[in-house]
Amino acid sequence: MADLAKLPVTVVTGFLGSGKTTLISHLIQNPGGKRLAVVVNEFGDVGVDGEILKGCAIPDCPAENIMELANGCICCTVADDFIPTIEALMALDPRPEHILIETSGLALPKPLLKAFDWPDIRSKITVDGVIALADAEAVAAGRFAPDVAKVDAQRLADDSIDHETPLSEVFEDQISCADIILLTKPDLAGPEGVAKAKAIIAAEAPRVLPVVEVAEGAIDPRIILGLEAAAEDDMDARPSHHDGHDDHEHDDFESVVIDIPEVSDPLELVAQIEELANAQNILRVKGYASVAGKPMRLLVQAVGARVRHQYDRPWGADEPRAGRLVVIAEHDDVSPDAIRAVLAPAVAAE
Repeated sequence: MADLAKLPVTVVTGFLGSGKTTLISHLIQNPGGKRLAVVVNEFGDVGVDGEILKGCAIPDCPAENIMELANGCICCTVADDFIPTIEALMALDPRPEHILIETSGLALPKPLLKAFDWPDIRSKITVDGVIALADAEAVAAGRFAPDVAKVDAQRLADDSIDHETPLSEVFEDQISCADIILLTKPDLAGPEGVAKAKAIIAAEAPRVLPVVEVAEGAIDPRIILGLEAAAEDDMDARPSHHDGHDDHEHDDFESVVIDIPEVSDPLELVAQIEELANAQNILRVKGYASVAGKPMRLLVQAVGARVRHQYDRPWGADEPRAGRLVVIAEHDDVSPDAIRAVLAPAVAAE
């Protein structure tokens, strides 16, 4: 009966741009009667997702219940960051009834689950479930699969070449650790793309997993909260490429923060971000821009060459109208100078 008193935690994982923040925003505003708290872990030191979520705060999940851990993997900084954050949330009055953890899009979820065995918290919380989001269009397009033709050519010279890529390893680890898969952006993939994505996920999953299509994060919280999976006690059923390693590296990926002056035309900025994705294999861009003559801040989010932008809120009276973008790619594709060169035509002359 002791487990029934543990505070349930849901881990929300999924690759960059799969829709994790959109899902949690929906849950914050539709909590199913639960008092929620949220931990956001971002890759890079500019907290875009945390600020978006704080803008969605409601009485059952006020802004002080949303905590952000930027520029560090929480499973790598358990004692310094993760445990104190969880303890701070548990000390809130009123106490949250359910905690949501949004991992970085590059996070390997299994090492995070191991953190729940930490002596200070293991008797107080339980992993209610691991929810993995997968972008239907990206999966169907094979974006996370290894380049089979390239690997076959390499094998002719070296039989020891590993067929896995950093992208495929992260994707497969997230799927393997999940209790349920949310297939996001099904409208962009279309029926054939959705069917193909489901087949790819089924082939990668170590066991039969439920797959639910979700558009714009809209899902009944009863489907994903209250799974009672106790995932921390079920580690063997969640294989990882990194099993047997004491730690894991994030050196395959890198982020760079680009400060941009006021832009004259948002569509030109969008075009340059699309060029970045196509020319330099940029995986993700997110951040804010100031548009000349506009009182509202422009929120920019890109997954590959798919860019979304909207005015999210007015600039504060004492807030500098400064634009900042976080650009994330595989390590060899990140060149700050080259990124700035591509973005330069989209910014107004200083």
